[in-house]
Amino acid sequence: MKKQPIGVFDSGLGGLTILKALRRKLPHEDLIYFGDTANVPYGSKSKAAVTKFSLAIARFLQAQGVKLIVVACNTASAQALPELRRQMAVPVMGVIEPGAQKAVASTQNGRIAVLGTEGTVRSQAYPKAILKRSPKARVVQQACPLFVPLAEESWGKKPAAELIAREYLKPVQKSGADTVILGCTHYPLLKPVISRVLGKGITLVDSADTLAEAAQTFLAQYHQLETSGKGRVQLYASDDPARFKHLAEKLLTEKLGAVRLKKLDL
Repeated sequence: MKKQPIGVFDSGLGGLTILKALRRKLPHEDLIYFGDTANVPYGSKSKAAVTKFSLAIARFLQAQGVKLIVVACNTASAQALPELRRQMAVPVMGVIEPGAQKAVASTQNGRIAVLGTEGTVRSQAYPKAILKRSPKARVVQQACPLFVPLAEESWGKKPAAELIAREYLKPVQKSGADTVILGCTHYPLLKPVISRVLGKGITLVDSADTLAEAAQTFLAQYHQLETSGKGRVQLYASDDPARFKHLAEKLLTEKLGAVRLKKLDL
């Protein structure tokens, strides 16, 4: 079991921030990443659609012999995680719980803001997870649907990104939150502009490192942690793998291996 890979999936490129954290924390583990580029973004889709896509990807990853599936997508974690855990024969881990835990530990005034897709905000998954840990916390949510295409197109440094960020972040600034969860794996790619608009004294919670730590703890607990050799990465995309590879290398600032095309069996 130790030699089996870890499966990671997202609606597109955003989950590569999770993949990067996993590689850093678990350098000996083989990783299989699936970007559902044919159906991105998930945030504006129905729960039924997100669950259908997520199950198809998870079944593919399970068929590759993975020992753990990491749902590197906040929308899929918020809407499809219970069904994934019911139907998969391997453990499934999402990003909501680690992010909520880190936010509760980070806040000084008990006010936490969540930036997410429409689907994640609609699900109320973050407020539920935060209030479970800190019942007196005050949580405000803000949907930021345009952040995903900005991140996918590497537009974080363009003036349009700051204009959009200023508009989205007005309610967050008014809320007095001192801790802001980047509740979509694409959003860390826009961290500089988000941080600049919110100003100093605001803690941005990126659940990538927290999730990688949780995966390490889980595998160690069940004696499934690989501790030797250099981990390999396999990349799959459900549409236009050449474009995925180009954008992924641009975002990660490193050369990647071949990206294979795998259409979903829906």
